[in-house]
Amino acid sequence: MASKLTRISVDRPKLIIAAIIVLTIFFLVQFPKIVTDTDPKNMLPATSPVRVYNDEMESLFALHKDMIALGIVNDKGIFNQDTLTRIASFSEEIKKIRGVVIQDVMSLTTVDNVLSQDGQLIVRPVMDHIPISKEELETLQKEIYDNPMLVGRLVSEDKTTTAIYIPIEEGADAKMIADSIRDIVARDKGDEKYYVAGDPVARDTFGNNMFIQMGIFSPIAGMIMFITLYLMFRNMTLVIAMMAVAFLSIIWSMGLLIGVGFPVHIMSSMIPVFLMAIATDSVHIFNEFYFRLKETGDKKQAIIDTMTVVGPPVRYTALATAAGFSVLILMHIIPVKVFGFFIAFGTIVIRLMSFSLIPAMMMLTNDKKLKAAAERENEEGGSGSTWLRKLGETGFHRYRSVTIAGFIMLIIAIYGISHIRVNNNMVSWFKKTSEIRQADTVLNERLAGTATAYIVAEADTPDAMKNPEILKSIEGLQRELEGSSVVGNTMSVVDIVKRVNKVLHGNDPQYDTIPASTEEIAQYLFLFGMSAKPRDLDNVVTADYDKANIFLQLKTWDAIAMRDILKKIDVFKASHPNVKLQFKPAGISYFNMVWNDEVLYDMIKGFIIALVVVLIILIINFRSIKWGIISYIPLLFTIVLIYGFIGYIGKDFDMPISVLSALSLGMAVDFSIHFIRRFQQRYAEVRDIENALIWTAARPGKGIIRNAILFASAFSVMILAPLTPYITVGLFIAGMMIISSILTILYLPAIIRIFKRWLIYN
Repeated sequence: MASKLTRISVDRPKLIIAAIIVLTIFFLVQFPKIVTDTDPKNMLPATSPVRVYNDEMESLFALHKDMIALGIVNDKGIFNQDTLTRIASFSEEIKKIRGVVIQDVMSLTTVDNVLSQDGQLIVRPVMDHIPISKEELETLQKEIYDNPMLVGRLVSEDKTTTAIYIPIEEGADAKMIADSIRDIVARDKGDEKYYVAGDPVARDTFGNNMFIQMGIFSPIAGMIMFITLYLMFRNMTLVIAMMAVAFLSIIWSMGLLIGVGFPVHIMSSMIPVFLMAIATDSVHIFNEFYFRLKETGDKKQAIIDTMTVVGPPVRYTALATAAGFSVLILMHIIPVKVFGFFIAFGTIVIRLMSFSLIPAMMMLTNDKKLKAAAERENEEGGSGSTWLRKLGETGFHRYRSVTIAGFIMLIIAIYGISHIRVNNNMVSWFKKTSEIRQADTVLNERLAGTATAYIVAEADTPDAMKNPEILKSIEGLQRELEGSSVVGNTMSVVDIVKRVNKVLHGNDPQYDTIPASTEEIAQYLFLFGMSAKPRDLDNVVTADYDKANIFLQLKTWDAIAMRDILKKIDVFKASHPNVKLQFKPAGISYFNMVWNDEVLYDMIKGFIIALVVVLIILIINFRSIKWGIISYIPLLFTIVLIYGFIGYIGKDFDMPISVLSALSLGMAVDFSIHFIRRFQQRYAEVRDIENALIWTAARPGKGIIRNAILFASAFSVMILAPLTPYITVGLFIAGMMIISSILTILYLPAIIRIFKRWLIYN
């Protein structure tokens, strides 16, 4: 029997619609309170050890978490008066931008060089004035390239590139600052090329663009869904009802999220996409309603009959999907919890609308138009039923061949899964042709790298960093790390000590070493501290000299790059057991690796738990362990094929792919529930397995295919997006829907025939 909610909706449709409108207004008024947060730092709890340690080290060494790099490239060489004048001008103008940490901007005019004059140590800006003569230009170049701490970091080896490094205040809008930098450059452009790069630029630009993309592609996807639905059902009111279910679930879910005070993170920004996918399951109601209306000729009875037969699978698909996402609430990463809860909430809203709004809208629809559209439905042929029937017949009659082919595909896919790489890189979320990605590529090629990390060397005693043996250990680690292809440069207190030692000995290369005595090292550090800016020493060593900071510049933001660094540290420690130091990683690259791993592995762990929960729900749904397992097979088959494909094409298992894993679970299981439920209903009527299976493939199967086509066609438009996560979502949702729907209709008849004695006759 149809639910009480459906009967009330059929009897009093206007009241139901009015109540839904009132509730929707309540959620809509929450939207002006929206707050966005794209900072990966907030992906982890404030008490997270890596977050706490990072904050401590940034404070201890007077470091800045966020840094923007302005790359300046002149293929003819940067050492000319015009280019150097612009560099000086840009450095001063950039300091005026709100949110920039003025005193720590690093460029040729602000970074100190360590020199000597008449036996005295001199620390002054690399370029304290604009060179005019050829001799001055040559002197500047000689001074720069004589200092290894500047080469690769501040200027390129080929003398064509330099960079201005711009630290920004915590919470500052990096995209706004980057746009201001571009405006400054645009006002005084020369022959140079300019590139703005850095993690905060990518992060905040992506955060800004993701809402623009959602604002552009969601309406386009909705419009395509609208057109596709109309072509399927030829009734405007029913199409509006279907679209309303999707949009109401989005409004209610996002309104509740915003209303209770959660910011919109990168993950939660994907909630509308997922809910639109889940809402397409309501197409099964319309699919069956047209068949019932054609059979009975009575609209109200057709609605009641439709909800009676379709209601249970719709209810249980909602339960399975909601439960699958609800598991994420048990994870410890807050954005993962928020994502799981509000997808589950939206799924429940969709099902409530399926049993209330849709029947109410059906009752208010013109009878003649409905009957005219229903006349076109034919389960024996036409409008797609013919090929679906043949697909079902193929699965039933050629079950051995179909099953063998399936096993072969599984083996191939499992091999592909073994090659999946868990990795994340926010810069790669932009297309290769994007300004941000190109800037990152150029600066990584010409300079030491745009990504930064720190390795903190900790000793047990004060003044340890004045000990020659300790400094030699740090230098040894630096050389070990520089052997990695992802490391562009390293810098530590060791480099300062060696530089002072060299310049105080007339730049004799043989003194480019660590002094032999603690007293000499202490004297050099004292001299440097008295001559340089306080931050120059504060950045690399603590006041009591018990901790030292090794700066790393990396040539990629890949999370796996930082994992390679950690492996090299382990190798170094294993090969130098007498080193009395602890080496602890910190910095944005390390933090990105940790949140990448924690979020992605949280999603994987939640996904595995969800698989178990869904299996239990399937068993409860069918009141049978056997049928629960059978309905589970297409789900696993689809997931293995999709992720096998990911492994073969070399696509990283990153944030977009991880959230899609949850959606793949919900979509595939929905199709199985609908197919098996309707098969059982049909078999109870005809007691003929072949008839029941082929009928299910042709009639409910039409709803399954319509569901798949509807969403695949709508979200394939996201392939045109400029951000690669949206392209990934579009491609994989389209592929997932089509593959899982076809596999359901092809393989379930084969599987049920193979196990018919176990399933039906026992």
